[in-house]
Amino acid sequence: MKPLPNHFHIRGPDPMDSKEKYLRSSKRRGLAIVAVIIVTIVTVFTTLAVGNLGQDLGEIFKALFTLDTSTVAGRYVWLIDMPMIVIALIVGAGLSLSGTVMQCILKNPLASPYTLGLSSAAAFGAAFAIIFLDSGNSSTGSIAISNPYVTMACAFLFSMVATGAILLMTKLTNVSAETMVLSGIAIGAIFSAGLSLMQYFADSVQLSAMVSWSFGDLNHSDWYWDLIMLLILLPIAVYFVFRRWDLNSLDAGDEVAKGLGVNTERFRTLALLITAFLSAMLVSRYGVIAFIGLIGPHIARMIVGSDHRYLIPMSMAMGGCILLLANCLAANVVRPMVLPVGLLTSLLGGPMFIYLLARRYRR
Repeated sequence: MKPLPNHFHIRGPDPMDSKEKYLRSSKRRGLAIVAVIIVTIVTVFTTLAVGNLGQDLGEIFKALFTLDTSTVAGRYVWLIDMPMIVIALIVGAGLSLSGTVMQCILKNPLASPYTLGLSSAAAFGAAFAIIFLDSGNSSTGSIAISNPYVTMACAFLFSMVATGAILLMTKLTNVSAETMVLSGIAIGAIFSAGLSLMQYFADSVQLSAMVSWSFGDLNHSDWYWDLIMLLILLPIAVYFVFRRWDLNSLDAGDEVAKGLGVNTERFRTLALLITAFLSAMLVSRYGVIAFIGLIGPHIARMIVGSDHRYLIPMSMAMGGCILLLANCLAANVVRPMVLPVGLLTSLLGGPMFIYLLARRYRR
């Protein structure tokens, strides 16, 4: 029998080509993460420069690199600017990480601490502390939270109550992971109604304190709380990096994950509790900062895809960069006034998220 002509030979995929494509894709994703980190570093320098326009920039950057706090510029940099910059990166990374994990385990692209009602529950808890525990007052003509620790504790407690209610409703009704978001929306609506009721009965000082807290603000940051939040974020981030393959298997479906040895129900419950704890700590301290947990993961997913080996670090870097940019705008867009960063993320995050959804899902 004569051999077939060359154009009739059927060739299978070349393993070397697949390997080269995989290596190129991995390199591209790694470079994208590095690029976001570089942009974040540039944003840090920009924030320092823009926030200190009335001072000698040479002295500002000299104090930055020498860690000198003996000068006026050094005190501005290391006691005011850098704590705020660092906490913006931590809060943005933490909320974005929470959103990334929630979207995976709940199989819903709209899942985030904000849409699950945790932020509404935290706001309710803060309002409860302000009205019933007298943690909001008026001093020297301005409204302030007189006992931030009580306010933070109540906000955290009610955030965890909302998480427990979501899990309880899920267990009792045996709903799917996708519909857990609907449970969160319903519970968030209940807490929002309770918040509105307390605002109705609050006096002017209490109402102002509630509104001031709910806007979300990084201006009262300091190194003590920066360190606490960092020590909370780091082990949680490391945990999910080690469980990245479990997250990837959940993306492929529960049956695939179970076939690979993942206890899906236990992992989903544990992951939701951990991310809820992280977001509750951040929100209870710094107020409601909306949409970072939605925008950061979606932009990261557009750049590096859904592989959590790259998605987790990219979403954290993206969330930190976005919140740092928002905080820089909030501090300088209407100088000398400083806008609450949560207000700015709410104003800009909604239209941006609609644009991202339209771009991602357009036919």
